[in-house]
Amino acid sequence: MIVRTLAELSQTPNHVVTDEWRSTRLVVKSDGVGYSVHHTVVPEGSTVHCHYKHHYETNYCIAGEGEVLHVDSGETFPVTVGTVYALDQHDQHVLKATKGDLHLVCVFNPPIQGDETHNADGGYDLG
Repeated sequence: MIVRTLAELSQTPNHVVTDEWRSTRLVVKSDGVGYSVHHTVVPEGSTVHCHYKHHYETNYCIAGEGEVLHVDSGETFPVTVGTVYALDQHDQHVLKATKGDLHLVCVFNPPIQGDETHNADGGYDLG
């Protein structure tokens, strides 16, 4: 059984901070379960461009408000507490935190190592 807390991971390589977001990777590739789970925070007013060409991602909002733009279709969807959105086609998207810090529980398949930041495309390389 794997049991971890945000607090204990906050001083490890699994807590990644960038100018646009911070993410604590709670379950990672080395755990061997086939996916990774992250708690990601996008500060109010921040915008994050993402394009996970090698990963599927599902996000569940647990705090704050924002919006996600599906780049190919031009559609924008509200993201509020209780909203889930899944990038089932490696969708290029732009996430913006509009009211309060946006807190998301994110699941990636395949899992990431845990210390990555986005590459030039706004995604992660296969590790």
